[in-house]
Amino acid sequence: MAANKPGKEELLAAFFDDGAFSPLYTDGPVSAAYGCANGQSVYVLYENGEPVAVADIQRKIRVLEMAAETGAPVVTFYNSTGAKLDGGLDLLNATAALTAQIARVSGVVPQIAVITGTCAGTNAINAAAADLCIMAEDAELFLHAPFTAEETVSGAGTAAFAAKAGVAALVAKDAVAAAKQAANVAALLPANNLAGPALFDFTAPAKPMPTANYTAAAAVEALADEGSAVELYSGYGKRIVTALATVNGSAVGILATEKAALCHKCTAKAARFVRLCDAYSIPVVTIVNSDGFGKSEGDDQAGGIRQAARMAGVYAEATTAKVAVLTGEVIGPVYTVFAACADWRVAMQGCTVAPLAPETAVSVLYKDEIYASDNIAEATKAKAAAYAKDVCGAQAAAANGAADAVADAAGVRSAVVQALDMLASKRATRLAKKHGNIAL
Repeated sequence: MAANKPGKEELLAAFFDDGAFSPLYTDGPVSAAYGCANGQSVYVLYENGEPVAVADIQRKIRVLEMAAETGAPVVTFYNSTGAKLDGGLDLLNATAALTAQIARVSGVVPQIAVITGTCAGTNAINAAAADLCIMAEDAELFLHAPFTAEETVSGAGTAAFAAKAGVAALVAKDAVAAAKQAANVAALLPANNLAGPALFDFTAPAKPMPTANYTAAAAVEALADEGSAVELYSGYGKRIVTALATVNGSAVGILATEKAALCHKCTAKAARFVRLCDAYSIPVVTIVNSDGFGKSEGDDQAGGIRQAARMAGVYAEATTAKVAVLTGEVIGPVYTVFAACADWRVAMQGCTVAPLAPETAVSVLYKDEIYASDNIAEATKAKAAAYAKDVCGAQAAAANGAADAVADAAGVRSAVVQALDMLASKRATRLAKKHGNIAL
């Protein structure tokens, strides 16, 4: 099977526009090149599967330095059987220096890891530290060889396992498809943290924001330019959809909740995505319609509250343009976490925005009247419906400052386009500090 894997020339031809690139380092286990991918200038590091030496690691560090100095993304194709054992402590020092350089450049220029073969040990840590990690289906990613573990976990080390764990943002059918996907994503990301969003030709979507048959995927489709959305982390935290896309030809990040309770994986996924967008000033559009946060001891023990706090902190800290679209149930903590810190909030006709569920509110506010009725359940339902319409609807949200604009399903995209245009020149500064200390 290994003999059938595509080589460097085939992968780089699939990645670079017209297969054209300038070689920087050509020989040895690690080579490098420079060229354009979908119009974006990119540096590429390529591992050919052989054990690496100190000089190979130093090449990686040098290319990362050049990328930071020139403001261009770095795409690394990972495929290595490890390091040459005769490297000794020099090898350890070089590996540590590379990991530090990856962290240093993080948030300066985009880093995309493309795993086409074996990626293990420190290499796995470095790949996971990239802004986005893309894997071919037959690639391997692990810290420790899964076949030597005392407790064997089914599927450990596979691309499907990495996607389920929230490490692989995208999984492609093979290495060539992974290279093409990397070129697509690299074009959607800005060249660096000082560059503006990428601009593209576009076709407006045909369908309006879904109402009765709402799904997160359909909501993303209704806002994004036709065919532009690239969903990330689809195998992890499945009650939230995160996607890079374009709206009116300008690159944005779109986050949409499913109409279901959100678990700790969902909020962790969302926080990771918003941090990525904020690092490169990509506007974030959040579509909110949720039954709230998961109510279970298991989710709490797995860090549900901590991850919700992290999500709230990430949104509040982000200085990129933020637009929230309130499409359905947006109640209590869900509003606080996903919408309160948006620069502009669009309430869609028919949404419910409230501090607590209407059924709960009317059971307190109209307790005597409800219990005096012949049918308590029907009386509660009727009161809740009236309360949701009159007190918690889109118009009420706009009137009391919980929303800034109101739109119907057909007009939501236009309202978002207008908001993004208005916020394109946003400038915000953070309070002077070393860094925040939100729960990670």
